[in-house]
Amino acid sequence: MSGDSTPGDSGDRPQKVERSVVLPYDPASVAGARQRLCGDLHAMELGEDRVDDAALVLSELVSNALRHASPLPTPGNPENSVGVSWRVEVDRGPRPGGWVEISVRDGGSSTMPRVAMPSVSGLGGRGLGIVQTLSGRWGTEMDATTTTVWAVLELSADDVGRAERGTDTDRGCGVVDQLVDRRAADVVELRLHLRDDQRARSALL
Repeated sequence: MSGDSTPGDSGDRPQKVERSVVLPYDPASVAGARQRLCGDLHAMELGEDRVDDAALVLSELVSNALRHASPLPTPGNPENSVGVSWRVEVDRGPRPGGWVEISVRDGGSSTMPRVAMPSVSGLGGRGLGIVQTLSGRWGTEMDATTTTVWAVLELSADDVGRAERGTDTDRGCGVVDQLVDRRAADVVELRLHLRDDQRARSALL
């Protein structure tokens, strides 16, 4: 994973950060990007619930890009890659708040990213629905060769004032990691269930 970052404000409580990373076009990249985002948000001492929301949004956007879109075009980008960036601004003044913007850039696909309506037994299609639920705003920008999907999470006064000083910025995204692992396990379990159910129906024919 390569990337760059605009340095945060001086002092021990940064008010803004901007980071851009390039990920290999591989599912294993999702966890690394999520951990780096969580590290930045922990450094800004955001509330844990909102850190988890942002990490989940990033995971869904990157996973959708890897599942449905092509890698970024070359030259101009590393071969077989996608781009991920986030910007964070926090105001701890008289009216505290702020926002987190996350965007994922890929080589596009044959269809526009949209919120799907999967069936109860569907094995996918819920990613952008999760993004829409957790984000105040989200959208898509397209040009001749690339597609960028972005989402903005608003930060309330509680979000920017809830974390304790001295937070361990290296502790990662434990809750979201567990959710993602649980989701993957649920998909495997559902696939096995459907497979066994299909075998049972075949035996009756």
